[in-house]
Amino acid sequence: MTELFSLTPRAAEPLLRVARRSLERLTTVPELAPRYAGHAPVLTLDDVAALPPLLKDDLNTALAHLEPKAEHGATWLFQSGGSTGAPKLGYAPTGFYMAGVHARWQPLDRDDVFVNAWGAGRMWGAHFLAAALADLSGCQVIAVGSVTGEEYPDWLAFFAARGVTAIGGTPSVLRLWFAHARAAGLTLPALRRVLWLGEAWQPQLESDLAVVAPQARRWGMFGSTETWVVGTNTPECPADTFHPLPEQLVHVGPDELLDFTTLDPEMLNPVLRYRTGDAGRLVACPCGRPGRAMRVLGRRDNVVQVRGLGLHVDEVVAQVEREPGVSGAQVLITERQGRATRVEVLLLTAGQDAAPDLERLRKELLAATFTLSTGFQHDPEAFQVRAVDALISNDRTGKTANFVVREDS
Repeated sequence: MTELFSLTPRAAEPLLRVARRSLERLTTVPELAPRYAGHAPVLTLDDVAALPPLLKDDLNTALAHLEPKAEHGATWLFQSGGSTGAPKLGYAPTGFYMAGVHARWQPLDRDDVFVNAWGAGRMWGAHFLAAALADLSGCQVIAVGSVTGEEYPDWLAFFAARGVTAIGGTPSVLRLWFAHARAAGLTLPALRRVLWLGEAWQPQLESDLAVVAPQARRWGMFGSTETWVVGTNTPECPADTFHPLPEQLVHVGPDELLDFTTLDPEMLNPVLRYRTGDAGRLVACPCGRPGRAMRVLGRRDNVVQVRGLGLHVDEVVAQVEREPGVSGAQVLITERQGRATRVEVLLLTAGQDAAPDLERLRKELLAATFTLSTGFQHDPEAFQVRAVDALISNDRTGKTANFVVREDS
């Protein structure tokens, strides 16, 4: 049984016009026309749910054919993917649709001093999206780019001296800021708000925040370069639960995969039942806000094939990160001609009091994980656990994926 956010017919009609426009645009793409041209007119929300899902490669094909342009201001091109998937393009007009977000979600106000710690380089939109939100709030902004390890203490001391009240970034980047602050014995007593977008919230942040900035609370956004911001949450919401914006239609299929139809008339991307790879459910949020919220269960593409068996990377990482002394973890898969020759679990222990026993943890993972115990039954030494000074991250975005695949040279 599929689930769809409900709207009254009167409220739905102007939004359905946008969906019909997206459908018309997709039917002009030669590679996609056979899939969409034969469908009945989109007259109801159920008609939207009956359309074929739009996948990432499909949208890439459509955008290459359509080359969208904003009616007013510049047209910004941004890249998503590139860490665990092929790069994909998304388009946005000046302002990045943030006026509608700010009208309903205001984590910043005029008195804030906000550190925008999303990376600004190489065609990634999050830094500019956050800058547009800060501009609407009227706050002071400190924009930082990539920071090397030795620079953190000076920057953190500067933030404390300036009375920084808010910081935003991907959870991977935020964990670096707060872990370095904790290791150096630095605090941010004025920090009240932590904005995040780009990855799931990482519970390990909570322990560092409690020491570095005990008054700070998280404020999250969920979306992608193709959909832009789909929903938001507040400190009263669970970290995995978001309230969709009125112009974002969320659909949950029988397999719990989420797809999104963007009904903003200014949207440049034809986002029509677009699947990001995330799974989720529609729930009542404990915060008490009316209407149903979207609980994000995680990405379904984080199950990778290792020697013919599916390895649930998120489960391995979660088990390792529960170990005392581990501040982050990642699975590194080395392949030769498509076959995994080696799997390593990388542990980040920098700034922690004590690292775990690596051999003990390796044996526990082999015993508890069917794919590892079976796949490496004859060469268990090809599975290793090792401590590193830094996990492998995307230089462009600062994101740290739960798994990385490398070709054996």
